[in-house]
Amino acid sequence: MRRLINLAPGRNTRWLLALLPLMLIALVYLSASAQRHAANPADKLLPTPAAMADAFHRAAVEPDRRSGARIFWTDTAASLKRLGTGLGVSAVLALSIGLVLGLLPLARATMAPTVAVLALVPPMAILPILFIVFGLGELSKVMLIIIGVTPGMARDLALKVGQLPREQIVKAQTLGAGTWQLLLRVALPQALPQLVIALRLALGTAFLFLIAAEAISAESGLGYRIFLVRRYLAMDLILPYVAWITLLAFAFDLALRQCSRWAFPWFHQGRDEM
Repeated sequence: MRRLINLAPGRNTRWLLALLPLMLIALVYLSASAQRHAANPADKLLPTPAAMADAFHRAAVEPDRRSGARIFWTDTAASLKRLGTGLGVSAVLALSIGLVLGLLPLARATMAPTVAVLALVPPMAILPILFIVFGLGELSKVMLIIIGVTPGMARDLALKVGQLPREQIVKAQTLGAGTWQLLLRVALPQALPQLVIALRLALGTAFLFLIAAEAISAESGLGYRIFLVRRYLAMDLILPYVAWITLLAFAFDLALRQCSRWAFPWFHQGRDEM
């Protein structure tokens, strides 16, 4: 008897099933937009695809009247620079802390409670403090991303490192490996694919902190532009920006997954991943 739990989609079916919810959302939006514009042709709440395409063309292709720049690409570059810097520093810190906490009992007893407490601090609550301490420049926005995602990534990595088979640690020590060799040649190779997974899971949170910081204090960036044009109820520009942010996050997630498969094929064997 075939059970639902044993049914797995093929490659083409998997793509179709993945696109099906998005197609349904698009159909619901188009239907609602058509109804609102039939009742009020000047409706701004649910702009038509043509209006969004026109607004996107003005932002991405036509130079801005004041700055002469194409604001869509300027905003994208500014946001990606902040996001890349924040996630890069977070990855290095989380990997270092996770390895030390997961492998060294003394370090775990000393630092694990502090990391756990830091992971529970709402980063948005300390955003005003960051602006006061680091100013309104780029550093405060990058620090918000670092403070927001690093403790969680470090705890996850420490947990994975702590779950390494005890036999590996004992065998390596039997062969003469010291603490540094255990760290670099046993724990690190197995922690790196977990770091990629932690980065993938932190992408959404990092974008959230980026948009929040840009909305409060910035002169360029995707979040800055969304909150700037909301004053004019410019949903025809806000929705393409939101879609672009989602597409960027999806592209980063896909790139990280492919890089992990290429760099650590042994880790993905026999895994059914999202």
